[in-house]
Amino acid sequence: MIKPSTDGQLSADAGVLLPIMAPRLQADVHPDGYADLALWGAGSLGRVRFSPITGPYIYAPNRLVSKQGGVFVAQSLPVMLISGVSLQGVYPARRCAWWHEPDGRDAKAKVSRSADRQIFEMGWGALIVEARDSDLRIAGGASRDEAERALDLTSEAIITEAAEYVALCDVMPEADPLMRSMVSQGIHAALSSIRRDENGAFAGLAAGQAYSAPARTYYRDGYWTMQPLLTLAPEAVRDEIRLLARGIQPDGEAPSGVILTGPAQSDAWQRFVADCKANPKNHKRAVPEYHNRPQDWWSDHFDSPLFFILFLDDYFGVTKDAAELQLHWPTVRAIMDRYVSLAGPDSVLPLKPRNDRDWADNVFRGGLVSYDLGLFVGAMDAVARLGEGHDPSLAEHARKTAMLARREIEAKLFVPATGGYLDYGMPGSFVEDHLALDSLTLSRFSAISEERAVGLLRAFETRLETRNNQEQPYGSWGVMCAYPPFKRQSDLRSKTAFPYRYHNGSDWPYWDGAYAEERLRHGLGAARYALTRWWETCLDNGWIGAVEYFSPPYGRGSLLQGWSAMPAAVVLKYGLDAANAEPMS
Repeated sequence: MIKPSTDGQLSADAGVLLPIMAPRLQADVHPDGYADLALWGAGSLGRVRFSPITGPYIYAPNRLVSKQGGVFVAQSLPVMLISGVSLQGVYPARRCAWWHEPDGRDAKAKVSRSADRQIFEMGWGALIVEARDSDLRIAGGASRDEAERALDLTSEAIITEAAEYVALCDVMPEADPLMRSMVSQGIHAALSSIRRDENGAFAGLAAGQAYSAPARTYYRDGYWTMQPLLTLAPEAVRDEIRLLARGIQPDGEAPSGVILTGPAQSDAWQRFVADCKANPKNHKRAVPEYHNRPQDWWSDHFDSPLFFILFLDDYFGVTKDAAELQLHWPTVRAIMDRYVSLAGPDSVLPLKPRNDRDWADNVFRGGLVSYDLGLFVGAMDAVARLGEGHDPSLAEHARKTAMLARREIEAKLFVPATGGYLDYGMPGSFVEDHLALDSLTLSRFSAISEERAVGLLRAFETRLETRNNQEQPYGSWGVMCAYPPFKRQSDLRSKTAFPYRYHNGSDWPYWDGAYAEERLRHGLGAARYALTRWWETCLDNGWIGAVEYFSPPYGRGSLLQGWSAMPAAVVLKYGLDAANAEPMS
């Protein structure tokens, strides 16, 4: 449906959904003439209907251009321009999110109108639509004042800011059209994850469009999203570390994410959570049940504290910001103490409880989990490096722990039949020993030998790259995150209960990027398939924006997913020659 152009933009004869994320405003612009709008930290603002924009179309990050007009999004203020259309209706949101139960104060929007403006004030935000000639300027705000300030930007200024943003994302102009457009959209996913509050202050890295109600930022999503930002926006990485530090408890425990809502949305969310706990039978839609603290999004995730240490290590490696390291060192100590205490008898490897609280949050993994153990070794190595000059005793403890952990991983987790490592379980009891792409953490953080890492990557190439796997029935469509499907149905819930869906075999572009990077780091080449095949699938299906995950029988997850910037980050880091290299012997 969509073709990449030589300038890195995307052309289409038929209109497709345009996802929009800017520092404050976000929207879905539908091809048949309406936009659903929301504001970071506040929630849904409403729907604006307009006459459809006729094609053909040229799409770019946060922009659509046609002969008739287009869609243009400002960066400095929460306002967008839709040109070449006529306004057909404005419908303010009745609630800030699906879970919101408005009370008497905010049950109905306050409406005011002037000659060319319609103003809607809800209890949690404001939406203003200005229609002049064939132009619509649409602004949002946590207050009417913020929205009116945004409308101070002229149409010409909005168009200019939109063009500057497209150019900012186009960081690989020398690439072929497919690669250039993938990198542009990937960088867009990373940059647009940087959110702001109504005063312009940093307000977290968003995981994507679908994570704004309640607004929250994640440890694992943030770690992968920040890989290109380490060089493009290191100050955002620093500020994200500070936000995530607020979610870590004195004993080193951390939630999946930290909630960052504005006051109105925060009040609504807390009322909802309290009612869920008091009246669980009244709530049919799934809500994570382990919100132990007001700022927690799904408390006590096994991988989150480890990602915090890795975050800090990567940031320090690029910036050499020793002050930030010192600021968070007590937290690092608490996290290390926590995981040392989680080791089994006569072991240094931490045992994960049987629950669904790491990245595979549809799978009840327990015992030794390769994914988590790769993160653990990486975190121990990081503590050893970072603490060498100012906390030598802890650094030495971490170094010895990492050394012993490597020995145990080789002895207990290697699966000779596949050349890979068990996904999870306990040797001598049940083990899930299929190939799982998330065991790449063992390679990424050097928890296994070079020889074993190469063997693992070869196994992935043979079994998880769908072009080489004739057993799966859908042809060549990307890199599966697991194969064969999980053995024990009782370990699965929700979407993952179905083979080839979600954690049970979908293609996740962020893992594609991590896999491609390991191929390049170990000199194997042939990374282009992992870097671009997912993007070809997106274009074939009319999906604009870095998708969260997909598989042929089940479609896609959400658009503009921050961590799906990983393939673009790898191309930036290693360069086009490496990314396009043929297989090496």
